[in-house]
Amino acid sequence: MASGQEDKMMSPSVWHPRDATEAWTFKKLLDADAIYVAGGTLLRTQWEAGIATMPKHLIDLSSIPGLKGIVKEEHSITIGALTPLGDCRKDPHVIRHYPMLADAIRSIAASSVRNLATVGGNIASRVGDSLPVFIVSQAEFEWNTGLSPMTEDASQWAERLQEQLPKASHLLTRVHLPIIEETELVPKRFGAFHKVGRREAFTQSLVTVAISGGIKADGKLAEIRIAAGGGQTIPHRLPAAEKLLKGQIPNRELLGEVHQAVMNGYRPKSDPFATDEYRKKAAANLIVMELWKACGEPSGAGREQDGVK
Repeated sequence: MASGQEDKMMSPSVWHPRDATEAWTFKKLLDADAIYVAGGTLLRTQWEAGIATMPKHLIDLSSIPGLKGIVKEEHSITIGALTPLGDCRKDPHVIRHYPMLADAIRSIAASSVRNLATVGGNIASRVGDSLPVFIVSQAEFEWNTGLSPMTEDASQWAERLQEQLPKASHLLTRVHLPIIEETELVPKRFGAFHKVGRREAFTQSLVTVAISGGIKADGKLAEIRIAAGGGQTIPHRLPAAEKLLKGQIPNRELLGEVHQAVMNGYRPKSDPFATDEYRKKAAANLIVMELWKACGEPSGAGREQDGVK
């Protein structure tokens, strides 16, 4: 009897908002005593492991209409934040335009978990394996702030997290992905995601990397974006490596410089499972490998200098 009463006292109150604005209002009123929950897979794991304490209140988002599903428009794909990861991975529009997002989701946990876990939850964790892909894909996150919707570039959002925590009351509602087609100027586009873990899918990643870009008709690289994360590392772009590649035709010398730039720019958060040096080398190797695959075997010639051919 005493045990039952104790369990009852420990169980949080569950609130069921009718829409995103009402959910935001609940969170604003209950403040630190409440958290948003949808699939709840990560939270359940954290509670069981003792990493996080169960709050007094749960704001259940699962019944809010309009936040689930994937819609293709003329120039973009919109993913509702409550869309299960499993649905996103199998969506034909995602597979066609963003196969690396499908690859990233495939690497997350087991299929039974992906059927419950949501895209929004993976993003809100701040270290989700999908984040590097969203960062290099120029994704925009749409938030309910209680007043009006706010959109923020995924890369800028992730960079801001390095300095400060996000507003706890802001509720992620949608992810917007631009559809970037091949053109006469940039006839080839490529993108890739890789995850390194202690055991694929069922443990936290050690390293995650994503790269996207285009190759012009003359073989020069364009619109290169590179991001890395993994473990408890908040994913971030690697601008020094991107700058080296801009407008260049990759060769062995250049790829060596890119490898070093990734090693210098990637800031993994230390943990007992792998050294920082291992993570940096893994990230650099994967990025250089993808550049090699996208552009073909690099020549041994030196890099083209600005204004000199």
